Amino acid sequence: MTHASGSRKGKSGKDPGWGARGLYNNFMPTPFESAQLNLKLFELRREPLLREARDWFLFEFNPQSFAEFSALAMGERNAWFRMVIGYWDMACSLVTTGAIDADAFRAAHSEIFGAFSKIQPFLAELRASRGETSICKHMEAVVMGAPNAEAILARRREILRAAGARRLASAKAAG
Repeated sequence: MTHASGSRKGKSGKDPGWGARGLYNNFMPTPFESAQLNLKLFELRREPLLREARDWFLFEFNPQSFAEFSALAMGERNAWFRMVIGYWDMACSLVTTGAIDADAFRAAHSEIFGAFSKIQPFLAELRASRGETSICKHMEAVVMGAPNAEAILARRREILRAAGARRLASAKAAG
């Protein structure tokens, strides 16, 4: 990572070390570094099991209530649920800790809006029921940092719900 001044060292000429949050103080990723990390994250998304889990999450995971959310998340696809949420929260942590530029991340990984749209309506209840106020905090920070985030989430939620319903209808008609 490069210091905002363009140097890898602080103003004193010395490596400033790790800050309280585990980050290099005053360091920002270069556009090239952000691009490389974004490409690596995209490469990770191609892993077959994660790809299958993401497909399920985006098109079949459509809870209408917190009770349904909990049943689906803790049901037979619990590992997939945790895989998708874990992947996206980890990826977003690279943004919230300064390793990847937020706008570059959102431009490269617009799927994050679809994924977060699935959990956002239930996030407060999820955090309260688990006693974990930090569940999906990185996803939330990155997504909600986008201009018009609420409108994007509502639109994605409806698009994905409709696409899931079409898939289900096609599967029933075919089989």
